[in-house]
Amino acid sequence: MALTRHTARAAAFFDVDGTLVDATTMFDFLAHHLSARGRPEEYPVFRNRLADMTRAGAGRTQRCRAYYGMYEGLPVSSVTEEGAQWFADRAGRPGFFIESALAEFRSHATAGHVTVLLSGSFAACLNPIAEHLGSDVLLCSRPEVRAGRFTGTIDTPMIGTAKADAVSNLADEHHLDLGRSFAYGDHISDVPYMEMVGHPVVVGGDAEMVAHAAQYGWARLPGGPERMRSAEGTRK
Repeated sequence: MALTRHTARAAAFFDVDGTLVDATTMFDFLAHHLSARGRPEEYPVFRNRLADMTRAGAGRTQRCRAYYGMYEGLPVSSVTEEGAQWFADRAGRPGFFIESALAEFRSHATAGHVTVLLSGSFAACLNPIAEHLGSDVLLCSRPEVRAGRFTGTIDTPMIGTAKADAVSNLADEHHLDLGRSFAYGDHISDVPYMEMVGHPVVVGGDAEMVAHAAQYGWARLPGGPERMRSAEGTRK
């Protein structure tokens, strides 16, 4: 959908992992990617590496950059094809989408609100989700690409305050009315962009988010029955 500057519209911003889908897309996709290339044993090795980084005090941005290094030198086209295959497999599994948030997404789309997916994951695994849902906008991490291949580096992952900056920029560029808008998230790192809108909604039972919702009177929705995600802070 082409957005316009002429009429202020309400938007609905949705985090993806743990909010719309009961998975950590970037890690679930990485496991699929390595398995498809005949190297499934590399996945636990990489997860152990991230755990070591966490224990050594590495921040979420550093861990995200380590993640995107796994795709260094690979053609964007081939990783994109794998993303479509990954989604076709995962979307067919019961419980992949979190029904409470999915119903809200569809309700906002029907109401004519601008629907926005907002995630620290990347387009290879998020584009199929956005296309399936018919989302108007996808704001996500953008790993560096040169000559059609991933370089293995990324400037600023779409995590934490980067999400808030992206929401602000989109609202300014397309004349969105944030006071009338909605934001959905499941993790404390989502708070900076959620508090920018008039109608923030917490999805799931994360203890920090439940407490935040109670303190500020935010609405709540149930999450997925089973988290297929790790507790790693890189998930957002």
